[in-house]
Amino acid sequence: MLDHAPRPTRRLFRGHVANNHRPRTLRHAHIVGWGMEVPSQVLSNHDLAAIVDTNDEWIVTRTGICERRIAEPGETTTSLAVRAAQKALDVADILPSELDLIVVATSTPEHSFPSTASLIQDLLGAGNAGAYDLSAACTGFVYALDMAASKIQTGSINTALVIGAETMSRVMDWSDRGTCILFGDGAGAVVLQGSDTPGGVLNTVLRSDGSGWDMLTLPTISSRDTYLRDGEHQMHRIYMDGKGVYRFATRVIGDSIKQAMTEIDLTPDRINLVIPHQANQRIMDFAAKSLKIPEERIYSNIERYGNTSAASIPIALAEAANSDRIRPGDILALVGFGGGLSWGATIIEWTAVPTKPSRSITWGRRKGEYAIAGLRRPVIRWWRRLMLLSPTTWIIGARRYLVHRRDQLRAQLPAVNVSVPAIVKDRDSKDRDSKDRDSKDTDTNRKDKPNE
Repeated sequence: MLDHAPRPTRRLFRGHVANNHRPRTLRHAHIVGWGMEVPSQVLSNHDLAAIVDTNDEWIVTRTGICERRIAEPGETTTSLAVRAAQKALDVADILPSELDLIVVATSTPEHSFPSTASLIQDLLGAGNAGAYDLSAACTGFVYALDMAASKIQTGSINTALVIGAETMSRVMDWSDRGTCILFGDGAGAVVLQGSDTPGGVLNTVLRSDGSGWDMLTLPTISSRDTYLRDGEHQMHRIYMDGKGVYRFATRVIGDSIKQAMTEIDLTPDRINLVIPHQANQRIMDFAAKSLKIPEERIYSNIERYGNTSAASIPIALAEAANSDRIRPGDILALVGFGGGLSWGATIIEWTAVPTKPSRSITWGRRKGEYAIAGLRRPVIRWWRRLMLLSPTTWIIGARRYLVHRRDQLRAQLPAVNVSVPAIVKDRDSKDRDSKDRDSKDTDTNRKDKPNE
């Protein structure tokens, strides 16, 4: 329940269009599919010791991390996200064409625009889906999940794909042992679907405090010049005040879960599993003490993957679901915190029945849609460029081609002994000589002919 009464609504003009339509009934947003993808390349603490002044014991003691995954040169945020999304669609056993919305939480997109979500939509062949990116750093997945669930609950859409994907290794300062030891790459995805069956996403609390923006930041295009001139920050390199972020995280991680539970009249002891942002093992241990629940109810995989930012919660969720750590009827708490400063928690009643992906007719249709998407991409690009050409553009293009071909032919003619200009010159010279001789003959004839 809300702890304060809502303010009275300002007087509004009474609309007429909405009166002709029945109001949408609220629905429930259920997680019906999940998947994860991490790079195959492993960077251990011992490997990092050869790069920066650190050692395995120092890292494990302070963070709980033993290794992390690093993207190969050919791997991107998009490619990792697509593979995680395909696994989630396999578990949900739905087609890409059934998706209404794709939301991607990421701090390491391939482009400022277009969005990573748009690239994923094209690669999946989800032609009926809207797509956009959401930037809320390590809390991004919780924000994205709430955005998609709210659309489903109001009846605007029925099926959504929510992805958290990062390639944090591309923005690391590998000389800064305070950050390079923490972060890794990966992607996780879930499929949300609307239903009249109670359960699914129950409640979410989202918060932000922009006054702490410089505690965890990644300067990029349009960053303030004075900020980058201080000698401590670099463009496209992450910076973190480790102690400040630790104090902030330990304060909000338990409070946000308690607030989200209180608003739906539940207590923390009802939680079966907490899946927090995998930032630091000590922060997760503190969460268990704050909520007064056993440490076994806090899911952790930080020792294998490190901090994957917006991807950490969906990766942990998919891993927990695949290892039967989650059962139908369980109450889950997802909690994130990070740059912004931002934090948030969402409470979920798990309703998905454990099933293994099988090669069904839908599986074959799904593979077919992926194949069609791969063929459509070059064809539609060629067709779009073709349709943009006007008749004038065609004429200009044809003229340029003919001129180009003429120049090519002329370039080949010097191989012949006599060039075209020489032939023309000789012909003109002969014509002039012939005319001169004819003129002289005429004058001679006139002189020799007697006057009548």
